Amino acid sequence: MKKIGRYIARGQLGRGGMGRVYRVEMPVTGKIAALKLLKPEPLLVDLMGADALRELFVREAVTMARLRHPNLVEVWDFDEADGMPFYIMDYYCNNLGTMIGERYEAEKPSRRLPTERAVHYARQILEGLACLHYAGIIHRDVKPFNILVTDQDTVKICDFGLSKLRGERFRGPSNLKVGTPWYAPPEQERDPDGVDVSADLYAVGVMLYRMLTGRLPLDKPTPPSDLNPDLDGAWDRLVLKAISPAPADRFPEAKAMLAALTELLADWRERQAGVCLAPAVGGADAAGAAPAARGGAVPRSCPVKAYPADAREAFGLDELFRPKTYAANALDARDGVVADDATGLLWERSGSEYPMNWDQAGDYIRRRNDQGFCGRSDWRLPTVAELMTLLEKTPHGRDLCIPPIFDETQRWLWSCDVSSHIGAWYVSLDLGFVAWQDRTAYYHTRAVCSLGPNAPCAGAS
Repeated sequence: MKKIGRYIARGQLGRGGMGRVYRVEMPVTGKIAALKLLKPEPLLVDLMGADALRELFVREAVTMARLRHPNLVEVWDFDEADGMPFYIMDYYCNNLGTMIGERYEAEKPSRRLPTERAVHYARQILEGLACLHYAGIIHRDVKPFNILVTDQDTVKICDFGLSKLRGERFRGPSNLKVGTPWYAPPEQERDPDGVDVSADLYAVGVMLYRMLTGRLPLDKPTPPSDLNPDLDGAWDRLVLKAISPAPADRFPEAKAMLAALTELLADWRERQAGVCLAPAVGGADAAGAAPAARGGAVPRSCPVKAYPADAREAFGLDELFRPKTYAANALDARDGVVADDATGLLWERSGSEYPMNWDQAGDYIRRRNDQGFCGRSDWRLPTVAELMTLLEKTPHGRDLCIPPIFDETQRWLWSCDVSSHIGAWYVSLDLGFVAWQDRTAYYHTRAVCSLGPNAPCAGAS
């Protein structure tokens, strides 16, 4: 059992040039937290010196601890272990990079988010940056993996290691890059000290472009409306203004960009309401979809262990961990449950009221059976295969008008399938992908059973 100070290390979450971040267990309470330890790469030590790196690390912790805002990560504690400083933060398992499917080769396509969801995140990021900028701090490394997302879908900006205080000069070597390629504006590469708040707003613009289109804006960005049918020229003007190569052409401050984005969303909602009120072309139903086929293949109901490297083949996923094929459902909502005659499954219409860890998800299922929910005692935690039958492609146009059948509170759902002795698979219903996470993470739970009585496991492997 490895300990860092008085904290028990439960796995490494990430690493960078300055240090490493661990998932740790707090003494007595057992609460899971995140610990960032100064453990710089030798090359960085040679470039900047150990004392300068330590000073930067301490300053990062002090900067974060002095700020208090719903969209900024807070520091709880600071200490040393074996001569290396570390600080403690709240632990959030999700981040925007994982949610959009950004990979090591960042220029590869990512998952496109629904318009409302993309704006939901962008607005919160801008709120947090407004507080940061008011305190005289420029982040200089705003990117998807530095945007944590809580169980309540709240954004938390983290990693202030490259932040710049008002009037401060960068004391590293001139050839040391500050920021992340694609997200840092052109002027930051030339002169890290000379950037102003528009550098952070440029990064938000890049993230918004990526969330709306699934692409990065390259040298000559394609207007977002050419890549997303739900957008128009007004979106092009806002996004392209935010990512203008010239700082003077961007938004002057976070609140100005926030106000413009809020107004644009209101106009978009009004236009979308008009689409929903208009008669369907050709008299088709709201979705324009063909009726679901009944009596299809029964999805696997027995749990399996699938390592991340094998998951795409095991679950039938594309390179962004979305289904290669989508189920044709025949859903019928009734008295708190939803029956699907196409798959032979009976689902809770809602699920757990609050997010819970994987062990608690098992307890929730046992309670449902003890309660005899809906007159049944054979409820179970669904497999990835069963949860994937609920996934749909990102809706557009009139598809956005269809009222949801299931409770939308439960966006991320645990499965019974495991990825390792400490990890399990979950499914993001709203963003349409499969992923794994440490079992201490908090997601919702939705029980499932077979429509027929005492149906055996199907499709075990």
